[in-house]
Amino acid sequence: MNHLASRLLQVAVLVGAAPLCSAWCARLRAWFQRRQGAGLSRPYANLFKLFAKEDLRPPGSSRVFAAAPRVGFLALGIAAAVLPVWQPAALLRAPADFFLLAGGLALARFALSLGALDSGGAFAGMGASREALVAALAEGPMLLALVAVALVTDHSSLSAIAAATLHQPFVPISAVRLLALGSLAMVALAEAGRIPVDNPTSHLELTMLHEAMVLDYSGASLAWVEWAASLRLLLFLTLIANIFFPWGLATAAGWLPACAAAALWAAKIALLAVFVALLEATLAKLRMYAVPEFLGIAAALATLAVVFTALPWS
Repeated sequence: MNHLASRLLQVAVLVGAAPLCSAWCARLRAWFQRRQGAGLSRPYANLFKLFAKEDLRPPGSSRVFAAAPRVGFLALGIAAAVLPVWQPAALLRAPADFFLLAGGLALARFALSLGALDSGGAFAGMGASREALVAALAEGPMLLALVAVALVTDHSSLSAIAAATLHQPFVPISAVRLLALGSLAMVALAEAGRIPVDNPTSHLELTMLHEAMVLDYSGASLAWVEWAASLRLLLFLTLIANIFFPWGLATAAGWLPACAAAALWAAKIALLAVFVALLEATLAKLRMYAVPEFLGIAAALATLAVVFTALPWS
Protein backbone atom coordinates (compact mmCIF):
# COMPACT_ATOMS: atom_id res chain seq x y z
CA MET A 1 0.00 0.00 0.00
CA ASN A 2 1.25 3.49 -0.87
CA HIS A 3 2.36 5.32 2.28
CA LEU A 4 0.47 8.54 1.46
CA ALA A 5 -2.68 6.61 0.51
CA SER A 6 -2.49 4.66 3.76
CA ARG A 7 -2.16 7.84 5.82
CA LEU A 8 -5.04 9.48 3.96
CA LEU A 9 -7.13 6.37 4.51
CA GLN A 10 -6.48 6.61 8.26
CA VAL A 11 -8.10 10.05 8.38
CA ALA A 12 -11.01 8.90 6.18
CA VAL A 13 -11.66 5.90 8.43
CA LEU A 14 -11.59 8.07 11.55
CA VAL A 15 -14.11 10.48 10.06
CA GLY A 16 -16.31 7.77 8.59
CA ALA A 17 -16.32 5.51 11.66
CA ALA A 18 -17.10 8.30 14.15
CA PRO A 19 -20.91 7.83 14.07
CA LEU A 20 -20.44 4.06 14.46
CA CYS A 21 -18.36 4.64 17.59
CA SER A 22 -21.11 6.78 19.13
CA ALA A 23 -23.71 4.19 18.16
CA TRP A 24 -21.66 1.44 19.81
CA CYS A 25 -21.38 3.47 23.03
CA ALA A 26 -25.14 4.11 23.03
CA ARG A 27 -25.87 0.44 22.37
CA LEU A 28 -23.57 -0.67 25.20
CA ARG A 29 -25.15 1.85 27.56
CA ALA A 30 -28.58 0.49 26.69
CA TRP A 31 -27.41 -3.08 27.33
CA PHE A 32 -25.97 -2.13 30.70
CA GLN A 33 -29.33 -0.55 31.57
CA ARG A 34 -31.18 -3.64 30.32
CA ARG A 35 -32.69 -1.88 27.33
CA GLN A 36 -32.53 -2.96 23.71
CA GLY A 37 -31.15 0.27 22.31
CA ALA A 38 -31.04 1.57 18.74
CA GLY A 39 -29.22 -0.16 15.90
CA LEU A 40 -25.64 0.66 14.97
CA SER A 41 -26.79 2.22 11.69
CA ARG A 42 -29.09 4.74 13.40
CA PRO A 43 -26.55 7.65 13.52
CA TYR A 44 -25.87 7.29 9.79
CA ALA A 45 -29.60 7.28 9.04
CA ASN A 46 -30.03 10.40 11.18
CA LEU A 47 -27.19 12.15 9.36
CA PHE A 48 -28.65 11.35 5.93
CA LYS A 49 -32.05 12.58 7.12
CA LEU A 50 -30.62 15.83 8.49
CA PHE A 51 -28.57 16.52 5.34
CA ALA A 52 -31.80 16.23 3.33
CA LYS A 53 -33.70 18.72 5.51
CA GLU A 54 -33.85 22.49 5.21
CA ASP A 55 -31.15 24.43 7.05
CA LEU A 56 -32.94 27.11 9.08
CA ARG A 57 -31.36 30.08 10.85
CA PRO A 58 -32.67 32.10 13.80
CA PRO A 59 -33.80 35.65 13.03
CA GLY A 60 -30.96 38.12 13.49
CA SER A 61 -28.17 35.56 13.14
CA SER A 62 -25.33 36.11 10.69
CA ARG A 63 -23.24 33.84 8.49
CA VAL A 64 -21.18 32.98 11.55
CA PHE A 65 -24.05 30.82 12.79
CA ALA A 66 -24.14 28.78 9.58
CA ALA A 67 -20.36 28.56 9.20
CA ALA A 68 -19.61 27.51 12.78
CA PRO A 69 -20.53 23.78 12.46
CA ARG A 70 -18.59 23.43 9.23
CA VAL A 71 -15.50 25.19 10.58
CA GLY A 72 -15.68 23.05 13.72
CA PHE A 73 -15.88 19.84 11.71
CA LEU A 74 -12.94 20.91 9.53
CA ALA A 75 -10.88 21.71 12.63
CA LEU A 76 -11.54 18.23 14.00
CA GLY A 77 -10.55 16.79 10.63
CA ILE A 78 -7.18 18.54 10.96
CA ALA A 79 -6.85 17.13 14.46
CA ALA A 80 -7.57 13.65 13.07
CA ALA A 81 -4.72 14.07 10.58
CA VAL A 82 -2.07 14.08 13.34
CA LEU A 83 -3.27 10.85 14.98
CA PRO A 84 -1.79 7.45 14.12
CA VAL A 85 -4.54 4.86 13.66
CA TRP A 86 -3.26 1.50 12.42
CA GLN A 87 0.31 2.55 11.67
CA PRO A 88 2.68 4.83 13.61
CA ALA A 89 2.88 7.32 10.74
CA ALA A 90 0.09 9.91 10.70
CA LEU A 91 -0.87 12.11 7.76
CA LEU A 92 0.55 15.27 9.36
CA ARG A 93 3.77 14.70 11.27
CA ALA A 94 5.72 17.50 12.91
CA PRO A 95 7.63 18.12 16.15
CA ALA A 96 5.20 18.75 19.02
CA ASP A 97 2.23 18.04 16.75
CA PHE A 98 0.11 17.34 19.81
CA PHE A 99 -0.20 21.14 20.04
CA LEU A 100 -1.84 20.97 16.60
CA LEU A 101 -4.20 18.33 17.97
CA ALA A 102 -5.07 20.53 20.95
CA GLY A 103 -5.43 23.53 18.64
CA GLY A 104 -7.86 21.70 16.37
CA LEU A 105 -9.98 20.61 19.31
CA ALA A 106 -9.96 24.14 20.74
CA LEU A 107 -10.83 25.72 17.37
CA ALA A 108 -13.79 23.38 16.95
CA ARG A 109 -15.08 24.26 20.40
CA PHE A 110 -14.52 27.99 19.82
CA ALA A 111 -16.35 27.92 16.47
CA LEU A 112 -19.38 26.17 17.95
CA SER A 113 -19.45 28.54 20.92
CA LEU A 114 -19.27 31.52 18.58
CA GLY A 115 -22.16 30.13 16.54
CA ALA A 116 -24.18 29.63 19.73
CA LEU A 117 -23.61 33.22 20.78
CA ASP A 118 -24.50 34.45 17.29
CA SER A 119 -27.88 32.70 17.50
CA GLY A 120 -28.95 35.09 20.24
CA GLY A 121 -30.65 32.38 22.28
CA ALA A 122 -30.48 32.54 26.07
CA PHE A 123 -29.79 28.83 26.55
CA ALA A 124 -27.26 28.83 23.72
CA GLY A 125 -25.32 31.62 25.42
CA MET A 126 -25.46 29.75 28.74
CA GLY A 127 -24.16 26.62 27.06
CA ALA A 128 -21.35 28.56 25.36
CA SER A 129 -20.19 30.03 28.67
CA ARG A 130 -20.20 26.58 30.28
CA GLU A 131 -18.29 25.10 27.35
CA ALA A 132 -15.70 27.86 27.69
CA LEU A 133 -15.29 27.01 31.37
CA VAL A 134 -14.83 23.31 30.66
CA ALA A 135 -12.36 24.08 27.86
CA ALA A 136 -10.29 26.35 30.09
CA LEU A 137 -10.09 23.66 32.76
CA ALA A 138 -9.51 20.70 30.41
CA GLU A 139 -6.94 21.94 27.91
CA GLY A 140 -4.19 22.42 30.50
CA PRO A 141 -4.33 18.85 31.89
CA MET A 142 -4.51 17.42 28.37
CA LEU A 143 -1.36 19.24 27.27
CA LEU A 144 0.46 18.40 30.51
CA ALA A 145 -0.39 14.70 30.13
CA LEU A 146 0.90 14.65 26.56
CA VAL A 147 4.02 16.59 27.56
CA ALA A 148 4.71 14.01 30.28
CA VAL A 149 4.48 11.16 27.76
CA ALA A 150 6.68 13.13 25.35
CA LEU A 151 9.32 13.62 28.05
CA VAL A 152 9.37 9.97 29.07
CA THR A 153 9.66 8.75 25.46
CA ASP A 154 12.08 11.50 24.34
CA HIS A 155 9.81 12.36 21.38
CA SER A 156 7.44 15.24 20.83
CA SER A 157 5.52 13.92 17.83
CA LEU A 158 2.49 11.69 18.40
CA SER A 159 3.65 9.36 15.63
CA ALA A 160 7.13 9.14 17.17
CA ILE A 161 5.66 8.58 20.65
CA ALA A 162 3.55 5.70 19.32
CA ALA A 163 6.54 4.20 17.50
CA ALA A 164 8.79 4.52 20.57
CA THR A 165 6.20 2.97 22.87
CA LEU A 166 5.61 0.19 20.35
CA HIS A 167 9.15 -1.07 20.83
CA GLN A 168 9.05 -0.97 24.62
CA PRO A 169 8.05 -3.99 26.74
CA PHE A 170 4.58 -4.14 28.22
CA VAL A 171 6.07 -4.22 31.72
CA PRO A 172 7.22 -2.54 33.88
CA ILE A 173 4.30 -0.12 33.98
CA SER A 174 5.51 3.47 34.19
CA ALA A 175 4.16 5.73 36.93
CA VAL A 176 4.28 8.63 34.47
CA ARG A 177 2.15 6.76 31.95
CA LEU A 178 -0.40 5.71 34.56
CA LEU A 179 -0.81 9.27 35.84
CA ALA A 180 -0.97 10.68 32.30
CA LEU A 181 -3.48 8.02 31.29
CA GLY A 182 -5.73 8.80 34.26
CA SER A 183 -5.58 12.51 33.55
CA LEU A 184 -6.22 12.12 29.83
CA ALA A 185 -9.14 9.74 30.44
CA MET A 186 -10.82 12.32 32.67
CA VAL A 187 -10.17 15.07 30.14
CA ALA A 188 -11.57 12.89 27.36
CA LEU A 189 -14.89 12.55 29.20
CA ALA A 190 -15.06 16.32 29.61
CA GLU A 191 -13.95 17.21 26.08
CA ALA A 192 -16.27 14.68 24.46
CA GLY A 193 -19.22 15.85 26.57
CA ARG A 194 -19.81 12.53 28.29
CA ILE A 195 -20.98 11.64 31.80
CA PRO A 196 -20.08 12.68 34.48
CA VAL A 197 -19.31 16.13 32.99
CA ASP A 198 -22.12 16.31 30.43
CA ASN A 199 -24.98 14.12 29.27
CA PRO A 200 -25.31 13.93 25.46
CA THR A 201 -28.85 12.54 25.75
CA SER A 202 -30.17 15.23 28.12
CA HIS A 203 -32.66 17.87 27.02
CA LEU A 204 -33.05 19.63 30.36
CA GLU A 205 -31.97 23.18 29.64
CA LEU A 206 -30.50 23.94 33.06
CA THR A 207 -28.16 20.92 32.95
CA MET A 208 -27.02 20.99 29.32
CA LEU A 209 -23.59 22.06 28.09
CA HIS A 210 -22.97 20.97 24.51
CA GLU A 211 -26.62 20.33 23.69
CA ALA A 212 -27.59 23.83 24.87
CA MET A 213 -25.37 25.37 22.19
CA VAL A 214 -26.98 23.45 19.32
CA LEU A 215 -30.68 23.90 20.14
CA ASP A 216 -31.13 26.39 17.28
CA TYR A 217 -29.43 24.27 14.62
CA SER A 218 -31.31 22.17 12.09
CA GLY A 219 -30.79 20.45 8.78
CA ALA A 220 -27.26 20.10 7.45
CA SER A 221 -25.81 22.35 10.17
CA LEU A 222 -27.13 20.03 12.87
CA ALA A 223 -25.75 17.05 10.94
CA TRP A 224 -22.26 18.59 10.97
CA VAL A 225 -22.62 19.27 14.70
CA GLU A 226 -23.66 15.69 15.50
CA TRP A 227 -20.95 14.24 13.27
CA ALA A 228 -18.32 16.45 14.89
CA ALA A 229 -19.41 15.36 18.38
CA SER A 230 -18.98 11.71 17.41
CA LEU A 231 -15.61 12.46 15.82
CA ARG A 232 -14.35 14.21 18.95
CA LEU A 233 -15.11 11.10 21.03
CA LEU A 234 -13.36 8.80 18.55
CA LEU A 235 -10.33 11.10 18.43
CA PHE A 236 -9.82 10.84 22.18
CA LEU A 237 -10.35 7.07 22.22
CA THR A 238 -7.82 6.69 19.40
CA LEU A 239 -5.36 8.98 21.18
CA ILE A 240 -5.56 6.91 24.35
CA ALA A 241 -5.42 3.59 22.48
CA ASN A 242 -2.42 4.37 20.29
CA ILE A 243 -0.35 6.51 22.64
CA PHE A 244 -0.63 4.30 25.72
CA PHE A 245 -1.43 0.92 24.10
CA PRO A 246 0.10 1.07 20.60
CA TRP A 247 0.87 -2.65 20.40
CA GLY A 248 -0.45 -4.05 17.15
CA LEU A 249 0.29 -1.03 14.96
CA ALA A 250 1.53 -2.06 11.53
CA THR A 251 5.27 -1.55 11.13
CA ALA A 252 5.56 -3.44 7.82
CA ALA A 253 4.25 -2.34 4.43
CA GLY A 254 1.44 -4.19 2.70
CA TRP A 255 -2.30 -4.71 2.85
CA LEU A 256 -2.24 -7.70 5.20
CA PRO A 257 -0.37 -6.00 8.11
CA ALA A 258 -2.49 -2.86 7.63
CA CYS A 259 -5.77 -4.81 7.73
CA ALA A 260 -4.68 -6.77 10.81
CA ALA A 261 -3.62 -3.55 12.56
CA ALA A 262 -6.89 -1.84 11.59
CA ALA A 263 -8.88 -4.74 13.05
CA LEU A 264 -6.87 -4.54 16.28
CA TRP A 265 -7.42 -0.77 16.45
CA ALA A 266 -11.17 -1.32 16.08
CA ALA A 267 -11.04 -3.90 18.88
CA LYS A 268 -9.22 -1.47 21.18
CA ILE A 269 -11.75 1.28 20.43
CA ALA A 270 -14.63 -1.12 21.10
CA LEU A 271 -13.06 -2.10 24.43
CA LEU A 272 -12.50 1.50 25.49
CA ALA A 273 -16.11 2.25 24.54
CA VAL A 274 -17.19 -0.41 27.03
CA PHE A 275 -15.61 1.62 29.85
CA VAL A 276 -17.25 4.83 28.58
CA ALA A 277 -20.67 3.15 28.41
CA LEU A 278 -20.20 1.55 31.82
CA LEU A 279 -19.48 4.95 33.37
CA GLU A 280 -22.52 6.45 31.68
CA ALA A 281 -24.75 3.61 32.89
CA THR A 282 -23.58 3.71 36.50
CA LEU A 283 -22.72 7.36 37.24
CA ALA A 284 -24.85 10.47 37.40
CA LYS A 285 -23.97 13.78 35.83
CA LEU A 286 -22.03 16.10 38.13
CA ARG A 287 -23.46 19.44 39.11
CA MET A 288 -21.80 22.32 37.35
CA TYR A 289 -19.93 23.55 40.42
CA ALA A 290 -18.39 20.07 40.83
CA VAL A 291 -16.93 20.00 37.31
CA PRO A 292 -13.93 22.22 38.26
CA GLU A 293 -13.15 19.78 41.08
CA PHE A 294 -13.30 16.85 38.66
CA LEU A 295 -10.96 18.53 36.18
CA GLY A 296 -8.80 19.77 39.06
CA ILE A 297 -8.04 16.13 39.85
CA ALA A 298 -7.07 15.62 36.20
CA ALA A 299 -4.77 18.64 36.41
CA ALA A 300 -3.17 17.28 39.58
CA LEU A 301 -2.55 13.89 37.96
CA ALA A 302 -1.04 15.51 34.86
CA THR A 303 1.19 17.75 36.98
CA LEU A 304 2.42 14.75 38.97
CA ALA A 305 3.12 12.94 35.70
CA VAL A 306 5.35 15.79 34.54
CA VAL A 307 7.09 15.96 37.93
CA PHE A 308 7.69 12.20 37.97
CA THR A 309 9.53 12.36 34.64
CA ALA A 310 12.52 13.69 36.63
CA LEU A 311 12.53 10.67 38.98
CA PRO A 312 14.70 7.69 38.00
CA TRP A 313 12.13 5.05 38.99
CA SER A 314 9.32 6.55 36.93
